[in-house]
Order: sequence, then C-alpha cells, then structure tokens
Amino acid sequence: MSEILNKAVEAITDKMAGATFDSSVKFKIDNEGSIVVDSEGVRVSDEETDCTLIASLDVFTQILDGDMNATEAYMTGSLKVEGSMSAAMELSSILA
Repeated sequence: MSEILNKAVEAITDKMAGATFDSSVKFKIDNEGSIVVDSEGVRVSDEETDCTLIASLDVFTQILDGDMNATEAYMTGSLKVEGSMSAAMELSSILA
C-alpha cells in the first residue's frame, strides 16, 4: 500500500472528524490508487461508490491542503467527476 495513500487516508479522516456522510465517494488518484469515503469511514479501496473523483496526485494534494477549491478544479478540468454530483458536493463541503 502506498505511503501517499496512507497519508491521504489520515488527512481525510481528520477532516471528516465529527461529520456525518451518508453517500460513498472514491478518490481515484492517477498512478497511485483509490481511497473510499463512506459512512464506514475512510480507507484505501477500489470498491464501487456513488461517485468517483479522478485527479492527479498534485491536484488531489492541493485540494486536501486547501490550496485549490474542488469546484475550481472541476471547472478547469483538473478534477473529473463520475456518478452522483450531489455526493461529490456533500463531501467537498465537509472537506473544505
């Protein structure tokens, strides 16, 4: 398992502390793997979800660090969304 993915799981878990999230979203990071966020928590996985967010490691890191807005990344084509846009927006508001 990638150290990058493990650190991302920790960072997302910290941001999700105390939040309720009933959907499921997968972050698919180019050349690294996938992270799933759902009501069970955050983990490295490639299982099916309501929504898949696809980005490079650089874009994903910038979003997690707060250096880039997820909506901006989507509008510029740096972040692709497949599936439920409402699930993506719900998670984006929690991670902001």
